[in-house]
Amino acid sequence: MAVTGDEFKKALQQWASGVAVVATHSAKLGNQGMTVTAFASVSMTPPQILVCINESADTGEGIKESERFSVNVLSSRQQDVSSHFAGGLSQQERFEQAGWTAGIQGVPLLNDSIASLDCRVVEKVHAGTHWIIIGEVENTVCRDGEPLLYFRSQYRGLSEQ
Repeated sequence: MAVTGDEFKKALQQWASGVAVVATHSAKLGNQGMTVTAFASVSMTPPQILVCINESADTGEGIKESERFSVNVLSSRQQDVSSHFAGGLSQQERFEQAGWTAGIQGVPLLNDSIASLDCRVVEKVHAGTHWIIIGEVENTVCRDGEPLLYFRSQYRGLSEQ
Protein backbone atom coordinates (compact mmCIF):
# COMPACT_ATOMS: atom_id res chain seq x y z
CA MET A 1 0.00 0.00 0.00
CA ALA A 2 1.42 3.36 -1.05
CA VAL A 3 1.78 6.34 1.27
CA THR A 4 -0.65 9.14 0.37
CA GLY A 5 0.50 12.67 -0.31
CA ASP A 6 -1.13 13.87 2.91
CA GLU A 7 0.56 11.14 4.98
CA PHE A 8 3.92 12.00 3.41
CA LYS A 9 3.46 15.72 4.05
CA LYS A 10 2.49 15.09 7.70
CA ALA A 11 5.58 12.92 8.24
CA LEU A 12 7.89 15.52 6.71
CA GLN A 13 6.43 18.23 8.95
CA GLN A 14 8.14 16.41 11.84
CA TRP A 15 11.53 17.42 10.41
CA ALA A 16 12.75 20.84 11.55
CA SER A 17 14.73 22.61 8.86
CA GLY A 18 16.48 25.86 8.24
CA VAL A 19 15.01 28.33 5.79
CA ALA A 20 16.92 29.73 2.83
CA VAL A 21 16.35 31.81 -0.28
CA VAL A 22 17.79 30.47 -3.53
CA ALA A 23 18.52 33.31 -5.95
CA THR A 24 19.85 33.64 -9.46
CA HIS A 25 20.43 36.23 -12.15
CA SER A 26 20.24 35.72 -15.89
CA ALA A 27 20.44 38.18 -18.77
CA LYS A 28 17.04 37.09 -20.08
CA LEU A 29 15.05 36.85 -16.81
CA GLY A 30 16.89 39.20 -14.43
CA ASN A 31 16.90 38.50 -10.68
CA GLN A 32 14.82 35.59 -9.46
CA GLY A 33 14.52 33.98 -6.06
CA MET A 34 12.43 31.62 -3.98
CA THR A 35 12.22 30.28 -0.42
CA VAL A 36 13.42 26.71 0.11
CA THR A 37 13.84 24.31 3.01
CA ALA A 38 15.40 21.49 0.96
CA PHE A 39 19.10 22.37 1.09
CA ALA A 40 22.04 20.22 2.17
CA SER A 41 25.79 19.77 2.02
CA VAL A 42 27.00 17.21 -0.54
CA SER A 43 30.82 17.30 -0.44
CA MET A 44 33.64 19.10 1.34
CA THR A 45 36.19 18.54 -1.44
CA PRO A 46 35.16 20.01 -3.75
CA PRO A 47 32.72 22.11 -1.71
CA GLN A 48 29.26 21.22 -3.05
CA ILE A 49 25.68 21.68 -1.91
CA LEU A 50 22.27 20.69 -3.23
CA VAL A 51 18.92 22.41 -3.38
CA CYS A 52 15.59 20.97 -4.46
CA ILE A 53 13.35 23.15 -6.59
CA ASN A 54 9.88 22.37 -7.88
CA GLU A 55 9.98 21.92 -11.65
CA SER A 56 7.19 24.53 -12.02
CA ALA A 57 9.11 27.26 -10.14
CA ASP A 58 10.17 30.12 -12.40
CA THR A 59 13.45 30.51 -10.52
CA GLY A 60 14.49 27.15 -11.99
CA GLU A 61 14.38 28.66 -15.49
CA GLY A 62 16.80 31.39 -14.45
CA ILE A 63 19.18 28.85 -12.92
CA LYS A 64 18.98 26.77 -16.10
CA GLU A 65 19.87 29.81 -18.21
CA SER A 66 22.65 31.25 -16.03
CA GLU A 67 24.06 28.01 -14.56
CA ARG A 68 24.58 29.98 -11.32
CA PHE A 69 22.71 30.43 -8.04
CA SER A 70 23.14 31.47 -4.43
CA VAL A 71 21.78 29.96 -1.25
CA ASN A 72 21.09 32.53 1.44
CA VAL A 73 20.51 31.05 4.91
CA LEU A 74 17.96 33.27 6.64
CA SER A 75 18.32 34.66 10.13
CA SER A 76 15.62 34.49 12.80
CA ARG A 77 14.85 38.16 11.98
CA GLN A 78 14.04 37.40 8.32
CA GLN A 79 10.65 35.71 8.52
CA ASP A 80 9.25 38.50 6.32
CA VAL A 81 11.94 37.82 3.70
CA SER A 82 11.00 34.14 3.70
CA SER A 83 7.34 35.05 3.20
CA HIS A 84 8.13 37.52 0.39
CA PHE A 85 10.18 34.95 -1.54
CA ALA A 86 7.63 32.15 -0.91
CA GLY A 87 5.21 33.70 -3.38
CA GLY A 88 2.53 36.30 -3.82
CA LEU A 89 4.97 39.00 -4.91
CA SER A 90 6.52 39.46 -8.33
CA GLN A 91 10.21 38.67 -8.66
CA GLN A 92 10.96 42.41 -8.87
CA GLU A 93 8.98 43.12 -5.68
CA ARG A 94 10.79 40.31 -3.83
CA PHE A 95 14.17 41.93 -4.43
CA GLU A 96 12.84 45.43 -3.68
CA GLN A 97 11.84 44.13 -0.22
CA ALA A 98 15.26 42.61 0.59
CA GLY A 99 18.66 44.26 0.58
CA TRP A 100 21.14 42.43 -1.62
CA THR A 101 24.49 42.75 -3.34
CA ALA A 102 25.71 41.13 -6.51
CA GLY A 103 27.95 38.10 -6.07
CA ILE A 104 29.93 36.26 -8.73
CA GLN A 105 28.51 37.07 -12.15
CA GLY A 106 25.66 39.10 -10.64
CA VAL A 107 23.91 36.43 -8.57
CA PRO A 108 22.06 38.16 -5.68
CA LEU A 109 23.40 37.62 -2.15
CA LEU A 110 20.96 38.73 0.56
CA ASN A 111 22.67 41.23 2.87
CA ASP A 112 21.11 40.16 6.17
CA SER A 113 21.28 36.39 5.76
CA ILE A 114 23.57 34.57 8.20
CA ALA A 115 25.32 32.83 5.31
CA SER A 116 25.40 33.23 1.53
CA LEU A 117 26.90 30.61 -0.75
CA ASP A 118 27.64 31.63 -4.34
CA CYS A 119 27.49 28.54 -6.57
CA ARG A 120 28.03 27.23 -10.08
CA VAL A 121 25.72 24.44 -11.25
CA VAL A 122 27.58 21.15 -11.74
CA GLU A 123 24.63 18.77 -12.10
CA LYS A 124 20.83 18.68 -12.27
CA VAL A 125 18.83 15.56 -11.54
CA HIS A 126 15.08 15.31 -12.15
CA ALA A 127 13.22 13.43 -9.41
CA GLY A 128 9.43 13.32 -9.23
CA THR A 129 8.15 16.90 -9.30
CA HIS A 130 11.50 18.49 -8.45
CA TRP A 131 14.95 19.26 -9.76
CA ILE A 132 17.87 18.43 -7.48
CA ILE A 133 20.47 21.03 -8.34
CA ILE A 134 24.05 20.38 -7.23
CA GLY A 135 26.29 23.40 -7.08
CA GLU A 136 29.97 23.91 -6.44
CA VAL A 137 30.42 26.66 -3.87
CA GLU A 138 32.80 29.31 -5.25
CA ASN A 139 32.42 31.94 -2.51
CA THR A 140 30.88 32.23 0.96
CA VAL A 141 29.87 35.13 3.17
CA CYS A 142 29.09 34.46 6.86
CA ARG A 143 27.44 36.86 9.30
CA ASP A 144 26.38 36.72 12.97
CA GLY A 145 22.86 35.73 13.94
CA GLU A 146 20.52 32.89 14.78
CA PRO A 147 18.87 30.76 12.07
CA LEU A 148 15.24 30.91 11.02
CA LEU A 149 13.72 27.45 11.47
CA TYR A 150 10.57 25.83 10.07
CA PHE A 151 8.75 23.05 11.94
CA ARG A 152 5.15 21.76 11.69
CA SER A 153 4.24 24.49 9.18
CA GLN A 154 5.40 27.31 11.49
CA TYR A 155 8.48 29.47 11.80
CA ARG A 156 10.54 28.77 14.91
CA GLY A 157 13.71 29.95 16.59
CA LEU A 158 16.36 28.29 18.68
CA SER A 159 15.76 28.02 22.41
CA GLU A 160 18.45 27.77 25.05
CA GLN A 161 18.45 24.48 26.97
